[in-house]
Amino acid sequence: MSEISAEPVVHLVDEPSQPRGSVFIRVHLRLITSGCVLASEIRIICAICGWTVTLNRPEKANALTESMLRELCEIMERAGEAQAVILTGRGKVFSAGADLDAARAGLAVSDLWERLSGAIAALPGLTIAALNGTLAGGATGMALACDIRIAVPEAKFFYPVMKLGFLPQPSDPARMAALIGPARTKLILMGGQKIMAQEALAIGLIDRLVPQDDLMQSALGLCTDTIAAPTDTARQIKAMCR
Repeated sequence: MSEISAEPVVHLVDEPSQPRGSVFIRVHLRLITSGCVLASEIRIICAICGWTVTLNRPEKANALTESMLRELCEIMERAGEAQAVILTGRGKVFSAGADLDAARAGLAVSDLWERLSGAIAALPGLTIAALNGTLAGGATGMALACDIRIAVPEAKFFYPVMKLGFLPQPSDPARMAALIGPARTKLILMGGQKIMAQEALAIGLIDRLVPQDDLMQSALGLCTDTIAAPTDTARQIKAMCR
């Protein structure tokens, strides 16, 4: 049975990095699905906010079930007001892609994958994939849909759908090719190659390597100027970059 509970907790705190007298409102929203927790932290300065969405199934390499995918879709479809969204995971793997049992039951060909990556790509705010470890399979789509990808040096990247007899998500090959070119995209999708973090950085699949201990601080740092900027200005600049 899928049980979802939302427990907003609001803390008014002084933030040392902000001018004295400024107030942060932190809302912690816990979404519990089939024993897995997706924790969203919404940071708001006045009317400006940033969200952190965390995959929290580390004992299963953050493999995604149907209910987790659906939760992610709903979160991203509600994130239109966020000035910035950071997507990350707990543990040493960002995501192994689809949960194997769920994949065999039909999740591998579900339209939820494309719905999720489409929702992320459509967000007007800055989106950052903070990859805490390996990124594999269908989970690649959500990272490709983000504006910026940073990763730990231990991360590996592979997308073995052809070996499993499936097609990639419809938008993934084009998004990947836009980053690394058609030939390297075929190297991953058709050549079955596993790409190490240093190579991923060199070819443009990711934008920066960051030590594990500094990953979230670096992601938050990349959001600082966007969160501080007037909303319309930040969103217009993002639109100009497309």
